[in-house]
Amino acid sequence: MTKTLKTALVLFLCLNFNSCYGQPASDNVSVSSSENTFPFIVISPELPESVEFAGVVYDLTRSDLRERLDREIINLTYTHATTLLNLKRANRYFPIIEPILKANSIHEDFKYLALIESNLIPDNRSPVGALGLWQFMEGTAKEFGLIVNSNVDERLNIEKATKAACQYLKNAYKIYGDWTSVMASYNAGMGRISKELKNQNENTAMDLWLVSETSRYMFRIFAAKIIFSDPQKYGFVLTKEQLYPQFEYKEVKVNTSIDDLVAFANKHNISYLQLKTANLWLRDSTLQNKNGVEYTILIPTEKSLNYNPKNTKVHNKNWVVK
Repeated sequence: MTKTLKTALVLFLCLNFNSCYGQPASDNVSVSSSENTFPFIVISPELPESVEFAGVVYDLTRSDLRERLDREIINLTYTHATTLLNLKRANRYFPIIEPILKANSIHEDFKYLALIESNLIPDNRSPVGALGLWQFMEGTAKEFGLIVNSNVDERLNIEKATKAACQYLKNAYKIYGDWTSVMASYNAGMGRISKELKNQNENTAMDLWLVSETSRYMFRIFAAKIIFSDPQKYGFVLTKEQLYPQFEYKEVKVNTSIDDLVAFANKHNISYLQLKTANLWLRDSTLQNKNGVEYTILIPTEKSLNYNPKNTKVHNKNWVVK
């Protein structure tokens, strides 16, 4: 446990529980109305002078860059519930994402792009219709080879969507040769970033004047990597048992239609709920497959369906207390 975290915990424990509600520490102690009382302690997180992302070291000592990173680290540190849940989910989904990134020659740091995009919620849907861990719009998903129709939506297939994201990232890097511009284009689109780089006579999106969402985007990704590299330093303390375990599946290949997925699930000794949860890309209670496309349906094993803390594998030892 870091010195900063120890100090914070000691100070917190020294506060009386009632003080959380703005009450004096003791009924026997009077507090002047002019005296400042603080219900909790807020510590400003430490900032690194640089961050390494995708094998590139970015110097963040320039004041504007430092403050943009500061905003995002504070945001992720004190958005407790979201960041805590993301740490738990990362133990389940990063082991799926990382090998696919590596196989497609994309640095594993881009898993943090998926985290910022979707909070690692596999069926996350944005207000504008982007869907899945990688938040593909329907048109972009089809452009990169994903099947999206009334029966199947492969934006919700983690493996296939990750491969499609890899292709997007590779295409963008061929254009920009700069990972921050690649990240910005994932948020705003290549057309917008290319136009602004030309109009503003800059070489990297980090130096562009952009709408707030895009300007903050790459720094959110940096902040996620920094916090996830040492969560305890930023106040997130978990045990092995509190991480979400990785699932194990049996794969069933199908190249025909399935008229009743409830019966299909029961045939494989699982419920329809369990089948749909494991295969979010199945949009209906049937699978229409007139063209003989081969799909892989995941059947969760009994071991996965029954939680046992002893079976939880820790993907990153830095995520849990020693």
